[in-house]
Amino acid sequence: MQLYTELIRHDFETYITTVQDYFRCLDEERARAFAEAHEVSADYERFISAVE
Repeated sequence: MQLYTELIRHDFETYITTVQDYFRCLDEERARAFAEAHEVSADYERFISAVE
C-alpha cells in the first residue's frame, strides 16, 4: 500500500478538484438561468401590461 500512497493521494486530489469545478459550474449556470428567468418574467409582465 505504501508504494501507491502518493499515486492514490494524487488521484484523490485530482478527483476532488474536478468535482469542485463541476459543482462550481453548476452553481454558475443555476445563477445565470435564474437571472434569465427573472428577465423573461419581467418582459412578460411588461407585455401583458401593454396589451391590456
